[in-house]
Amino acid sequence: MQLKRKFESGKFAVLAELEPPKGVDTSRMVANAKRIRDHVDAFVVPEMSNAVMRMSSLGAAMILQRQGLETVLQVCCRDRNRIALQADLLAANGCGITNVMAVSGEDPSYGDHHKARAVYDIDIFELLRAIQELQQGRDMAGIELEGAPEFLVGATVDAGSIGKSPELELEEMNQKIEAGTRFFITPPIFETESLRAFMKRVDRKQAVIIPTVLLLKSLGMARYVARNMPNVAIPEALIERIRKSPDKVRECTRIAGELVKALKQEAFDGVLLATLGWEDKLPEILEFK
Repeated sequence: MQLKRKFESGKFAVLAELEPPKGVDTSRMVANAKRIRDHVDAFVVPEMSNAVMRMSSLGAAMILQRQGLETVLQVCCRDRNRIALQADLLAANGCGITNVMAVSGEDPSYGDHHKARAVYDIDIFELLRAIQELQQGRDMAGIELEGAPEFLVGATVDAGSIGKSPELELEEMNQKIEAGTRFFITPPIFETESLRAFMKRVDRKQAVIIPTVLLLKSLGMARYVARNMPNVAIPEALIERIRKSPDKVRECTRIAGELVKALKQEAFDGVLLATLGWEDKLPEILEFK
């Protein structure tokens, strides 16, 4: 439980998002993880992010765990009812997975199976309380378990989001803390200033805040994110910096690395690196750390 020890010691934690394959060939996923295993405390395994069908988070996390790599299993409200969610959580812990992250999940209309129907049998707060109840030895029906799991529990927080009330977000975060959440992942950030006001309101003894650093892949992607993701702000100066660079991919990698370094210098709890399939760029980003 390297990640839990990092949080308890107050040291800067590095998490890396690692997408499962769309298929059964996991060699690239495992190779990318092994390449940076000495620089990363745990790998966050998304559960079909953007509603795109892939190998499940549970399956991919089990494969990585077998390689001695610590994982954070995403558990998603979108795809399973309360019975299946609890079953997956018990299976995960029985296989040695001790870190979980509860997410709501994007609507299937965003993904590649538009005829799929979302489940949403329980919402994110009910899911967090279900995890808490499992750890106390009972399922959601109140039936006693034969052995209770132990988890380090995470969730998301829209810290620094544009147009969202900081008071409302803090209230929701406190509800998640009451339901047993220990760490929180923010949306992608491209400068640290946007988080400072929120961080002043947070009790750092109760919650670990992990900003997400998203690797931009191109000038077009930077402009798209700036225009179409209302909870993410990209400074115009940064977009201009990418536009002027003769090697735009290298410049995007450098920007991500500089953000990681800045977060560490400003005493944040850690960082989540999201590369959207470009996991081979992780070693280059981590050079800056």
